[in-house]
Amino acid sequence: MPKRTRFTTWRPLATAATAALLATLLTPAAAQATPSGSEPVYSYEDAIREAVWVDTGLDGDRDGRTDRVAVDIVRPRETARQGRKVPVIMDASPYYSCCGRGNESQKKTYDAQGRVAQMPLYYDNYFVPRGYAFVGVDLAGTNRSDGCVDVGGRSDIQSAKAVVDWLNGRAKAYTTRTGTTRAQAGWTNGRTGMIGKSWDGTIANGVAATGVKGLKTIVPISAISSWYDYYFQQGAPLYDSGPEWLSDYVDSPDARAKCAAVQQKLVDGAPRTGDWTPLWAERDYVKAARKVRASVFLIHGMQDLNVRMKHVGPWWDALAKNGVERKIWLSQTGHVDPFDFRRGAWVETLHRWFDHELMGIDNGIDREPMADIERVPGQWDTSRVWPPSGTRTATLRPDRGTQAGVGTLGLHRGHGTASFTDDPKLSETDWAARIDKPTPEKAGFVTRPLTRDLRMSGSSEVTVTATPSTPTAHLSAVLVDLGPATIRDYADAGEGITTLTDRTCWGPSTPADSSCFKETKAKTADVDYTVVSRGWADLGNHASDHKGSPLTPGKRYTITLDLAATDHVVPKGHRLALIVAGTDQGLIDPPADKPKLTLDLSRTSARVPFTGGATAFARATTGAATATPDATFLDGVREPRTTHRVPEGAQ
Repeated sequence: MPKRTRFTTWRPLATAATAALLATLLTPAAAQATPSGSEPVYSYEDAIREAVWVDTGLDGDRDGRTDRVAVDIVRPRETARQGRKVPVIMDASPYYSCCGRGNESQKKTYDAQGRVAQMPLYYDNYFVPRGYAFVGVDLAGTNRSDGCVDVGGRSDIQSAKAVVDWLNGRAKAYTTRTGTTRAQAGWTNGRTGMIGKSWDGTIANGVAATGVKGLKTIVPISAISSWYDYYFQQGAPLYDSGPEWLSDYVDSPDARAKCAAVQQKLVDGAPRTGDWTPLWAERDYVKAARKVRASVFLIHGMQDLNVRMKHVGPWWDALAKNGVERKIWLSQTGHVDPFDFRRGAWVETLHRWFDHELMGIDNGIDREPMADIERVPGQWDTSRVWPPSGTRTATLRPDRGTQAGVGTLGLHRGHGTASFTDDPKLSETDWAARIDKPTPEKAGFVTRPLTRDLRMSGSSEVTVTATPSTPTAHLSAVLVDLGPATIRDYADAGEGITTLTDRTCWGPSTPADSSCFKETKAKTADVDYTVVSRGWADLGNHASDHKGSPLTPGKRYTITLDLAATDHVVPKGHRLALIVAGTDQGLIDPPADKPKLTLDLSRTSARVPFTGGATAFARATTGAATATPDATFLDGVREPRTTHRVPEGAQ
């Protein structure tokens, strides 16, 4: 693990008065530039709390005036008195009034003067005493902002970009929602970092993809990189509704009354066919990665079945191609914030990251390993770069086995066929549990037990040549580690965590805004197998990821399914399985028909990135090994949870 600086957890006795006393003893320069990082020398209790409304330049609600978004600010009073400019940490969100933020679903509250009293989460409590301003932005159409929610489109992104522009003197803001008195941001140096989970982190991705000046870093947690991939994968529908449902979910009452036209555009632009449209092109941030100026600290759960890992691989690779400074954490959890699965290390690391990126403190974090990966619950490995050096793709081939319906997986080209019939009532957990038995709803292929550990890192793909019996067909492909393990129970309601009653405190508090949050612990499950990567497609999209067409029953088609990025070690003695099937119940919607599909094994393969490539795979699957287990029912987590539809941050 990288060397860590000493970290002190705030407790209730560490009051704002203590911070104020420290402020009289330490100079601002000392607070900003100590070798260990910024120190909590400013009073949180006396911090300036104010609201401004930034003009976005858009009129999304068509009321004849440009939309203004509400911006709530908490910043140190001492630096304002001294004329010292401070950097900004910003979270732009649609959830500040409708749904809440964090594991405890906190919402913004206000005092009698309309100033923010409770700012959700701990960012303001922890960072304002250290010389940062914290800014919470209500996306257009939510809470106290004008305009309409357009679910990752121009309005959403401009809501936050305009604030970055204002912080850097390039946009207008006002002291009230409808007034004419201008508000200036002379208190900031303009250096801004955006952070947020889920939709909030998605906005950070989108704003960074505009190349806006002044945005120095983003910290997207469980964030979307392309909205098409939130609703579809290669034509296969992941949810039974489109972005118009999500817009209505977070719209303020005022926006609902004014934004029918925007709602209709979302309906018209996102047909349930799964075809690519201009609406999806506008919401694809990966294609604009070349514009990104900000560094990126990305955090994602490898078992996130809401904002799935498909959002990590293409975005990460595009940032790498663009030479963006990057750091990544990959956990075993589902849709969970690192504050709730690795709290102490997370706050320390985030503190050092912002100190480095926004205050220019040379604390060495940029020279530490790029990646932290959770191997077992609560235990982490690091990689100097990610995917690690020496990672190469191996082409794995499915073949018929000695038992009908139970195939093999190796490096040599397969032969013959394998068939299955789509059963929309079954999921990946059903397929994996019966991997050693012939069942009609799947085609499964398994390696020999490994003689050594085998690490996969990055994104895989599975090329399938299949003959359908009907005009419509959906495909799923999953990679499974077959062997006993204790993992985070990502299928549980907490998605890998259990919330406790005791609290820890992360900065000073006020009567209206506590810095103390409920502790959590890992929620684990003992399993016989672990699904490590997944991908889906509509076979009708065989000729194009962007447009589908009806199938001709009895005709052979070839399609390549993109599997989500992962980093997983298959231990010695375990087996690696590839499963190809139809509808993955709970994760994709079924097609109109229930086809039988016949795979041509000679033209079906999986390309998987291993540390050491095909050589490492060959070494791990040859030589003496433990015996293959007898056919039996394998235990895993419960079947995937019902569809999420809402990329929000509250549990």
